[in-house]
Amino acid sequence: MAEPPLLTSIDGVITPSAEALLPLPDDGFFRGDGVFEVLRSYSGHLFALGEHLDRLEASAAALDLRVERDSVEAEAAALMDRLMENGKSGSSEVAPGGGPDCLLRIIFTRAGRRVLTSERLPVHPGSVTLATVEYSPSVILNGVKSLSYAANMQATRMAKESGADEALLVTVGGIVLEPPTSTLFWVSADGPLRTTGIGAGVLESITRRKVIERCEVETGHFDIGDVIAASEAFLASTTREIQPVHAIDAKPVPSTPAPRTAEAARAFAEALAEELRGA
Repeated sequence: MAEPPLLTSIDGVITPSAEALLPLPDDGFFRGDGVFEVLRSYSGHLFALGEHLDRLEASAAALDLRVERDSVEAEAAALMDRLMENGKSGSSEVAPGGGPDCLLRIIFTRAGRRVLTSERLPVHPGSVTLATVEYSPSVILNGVKSLSYAANMQATRMAKESGADEALLVTVGGIVLEPPTSTLFWVSADGPLRTTGIGAGVLESITRRKVIERCEVETGHFDIGDVIAASEAFLASTTREIQPVHAIDAKPVPSTPAPRTAEAARAFAEALAEELRGA
């Protein structure tokens, strides 16, 4: 059975995404001047919606944009309700619990447009390989989830050209940052589970926060050599949840046993279960 069409809400008006029209001009799309968030729906429940909207508001404030939070919440609920209605025929987009399993992207543009789109869940492999790519964070945009993602996407393309699945951004001085759309955790040869501190210029990922809240994690500025010598490594993100890393710059990362990766997966599963129970 064919899946129902993906939907888009523009300023509260819902249409199939293939038919959605955005008034132009809009520097959000002409110049990447805007902010966004991506959430995951589990059986119709938008996980960590409040935390994502908090970060959206913080990002918008840094760019002198105003987020209409009440409107976003209402429009997100309306979009999820419409997806549920469209999926009642039994398509694969609607989970057994009755609600859609999908992504929800929220965008605020410089012209003041609120754009919410449903997206199908990406299929990620069981583990991933990384290739380091030199990158200089923009201090002005530190901590801001802006629409200016061209450098991140180019880094991923560069990594794939070298034979890896994803990039690992590293400063010219060799300080490890993050992959373009996720957070890297690793187990140092010295023993602790580590991830780069926010002060280095990485994004404060919601999934990262869930892991740090429930696991013992050391944060800070770390040299890429510490990562290359890791006994375990994994990525954390909205779409990946917890995904093991099995090689960095073609050097294998031991994956069995991987107790800290398993611990992080359990920690995230607990955070998800706690929220779903309270929904």
